[in-house]
Amino acid sequence: MSKGKKAEKAGIDLGFDDAQRVAIAGGLSRLLADTYTLYLKTHNFHWNVTGPQFNSLHLMFEGQYTELALAVDLIAERIRALGEPAPGSYSAYAKLSSIKEADGVPSATEMVKILAEDQLAVVRTARAIFPLVDAANDEPTADLLTQRMQVHEKTAWMLRANLG
Repeated sequence: MSKGKKAEKAGIDLGFDDAQRVAIAGGLSRLLADTYTLYLKTHNFHWNVTGPQFNSLHLMFEGQYTELALAVDLIAERIRALGEPAPGSYSAYAKLSSIKEADGVPSATEMVKILAEDQLAVVRTARAIFPLVDAANDEPTADLLTQRMQVHEKTAWMLRANLG
């Protein structure tokens, strides 16, 4: 069966075969889980940060979780455009995410360190999807991944800058 025929059988012909479409959606599901888990952790740190940097970190974390909230929608919508269901439960995210929950309430400095590393973990998840996307010539997903990586790399840098 040709590539186009496989995709047509699934009801969606995006110009690459069904196995590629499903694999890309699976990678994006991991990215969605990482992004949502990072959103939740950043929101938690926003609520619970204390100390001399309270105001600046509280505002920084708010900007970050707001951006992440918008990002989860973009990622989920791309999964849907690929014809697959987007995961949407905490249990699904726990299975898919490389981001781990924080134990207790870390110090403000530890929060910054944790979030900086988690931002880079999301970059690594996005980067791991690229071989699938490149093989399928899936430019819309490549564009989404590139944009997400740029945001997360910049955010990690800004967090690290707070550590001196």
